[in-house]
Amino acid sequence: MPHNEVEVCPSKGQHHSWRVMIIGGASMYAIIATGGKQYKVAEGDIINVEKLGVEAGANYTFDQVLAVNDGSMKIGNPTVSGATVTASIVGDVKGNKVIVYKYKRKSGYHKKNGHRQNYTRIKIEKINA
Repeated sequence: MPHNEVEVCPSKGQHHSWRVMIIGGASMYAIIATGGKQYKVAEGDIINVEKLGVEAGANYTFDQVLAVNDGSMKIGNPTVSGATVTASIVGDVKGNKVIVYKYKRKSGYHKKNGHRQNYTRIKIEKINA
């Protein structure tokens, strides 16, 4: 597990959803950039990133590491020199469907489209700082 302690408590209100509160934090984490987004990752995390085009079971190395915290924070400009994050590819997944609906009043124009984004699910194996 990437986090020290997890406490589950019911959320406030009448509905029956659950909220997970994270107490404490990981001892070592990194912030990586891929696909135009930034992710805070720790060893053992499983996350979805923009599609990488690598087959399942392969290893992938992220060299755009923006920051590393291993007791002391190291921030790069633009990246931390010599820091990499190694991950293994779990597989390709699709995100939830997003409905795009275009409508113009008084002209009878309406168009409905759907989109499902492709993601690559990865498991963070090692943070090399």
